[in-house]
Amino acid sequence: MSAYWPSLMGGTLIGLSAGMLLLLNGRVAGISGILGRLAQGRQMPTNAAFVIGLMLGPLFYRLWSGAWPSVTITASLPVITIAGLLVGFGSRMGSGCTSGHGVVGLARLSPRSLAAVASFLAAGVATVTLMRLVSP
Repeated sequence: MSAYWPSLMGGTLIGLSAGMLLLLNGRVAGISGILGRLAQGRQMPTNAAFVIGLMLGPLFYRLWSGAWPSVTITASLPVITIAGLLVGFGSRMGSGCTSGHGVVGLARLSPRSLAAVASFLAAGVATVTLMRLVSP
């Protein structure tokens, strides 16, 4: 059970922060929108505070657990770069990212978010299936 604590704590903090942002500011906690507004210089205090809070997460994890979060990346830099660009393009095309649609949109029973999350999941399942068929 202890292996699940970091994920449980992370999910709880994401839910709390998304709920607080919605209740206190009337804004959906979609990271692509928050970063987009921050890059455009709009709503600087709220967006900057949210992004700084995200970046402080690993530090709080270290203070709580005594170790830095373990991250293992097996893909090459070109693959990661292409994947990041595709995620950014998809976020713009889908009017939001997984955090906005999946965490807040589904909680608000948004039909657009339901369609987006179904698309994300279908694409993920198809990708994993295809990669397992292609990889030895």
